[in-house]
Amino acid sequence: MTKSGLFESEGGNPSHPHAGYTVTIRGLVLMCSIGIRRREREQKQRVRISVDLVAASAFPGEDRRRVINYEGIVRKIRDIAQSGHIDLCEGLAERVCAACLLDPKVERVRVWVEKLDVFADADGVGAVLERARPPGSSPRQVP
Repeated sequence: MTKSGLFESEGGNPSHPHAGYTVTIRGLVLMCSIGIRRREREQKQRVRISVDLVAASAFPGEDRRRVINYEGIVRKIRDIAQSGHIDLCEGLAERVCAACLLDPKVERVRVWVEKLDVFADADGVGAVLERARPPGSSPRQVP
């Protein structure tokens, strides 16, 4: 592991010819119908979503066609959050993971989902999920 906290295979050594890269989306706050309680089914609440997308190949330089498009990922996350009620943070995170892995440039994804207004004395409560594309597989369909 490097000083930055990255493993060398995740881009911790940029001079390495096969060094990967990670695209991040931090703290996207959306209104979402999420939760198992009656109140949560009746009223949308704030959720914060963060995503790390680890690229399937080395950083392609300034070639915009070959990098992970974070704008497209944010659009997909917004669509998922607005698609109807979701019972669990884990379920929302799973849908986001699946949507991210539709991009063949994404090898691995880590998604944080937090409900922000559950406890007055906590910044948020939620779940973190990690998924990886099986070697040699093609992108999955979003459930």
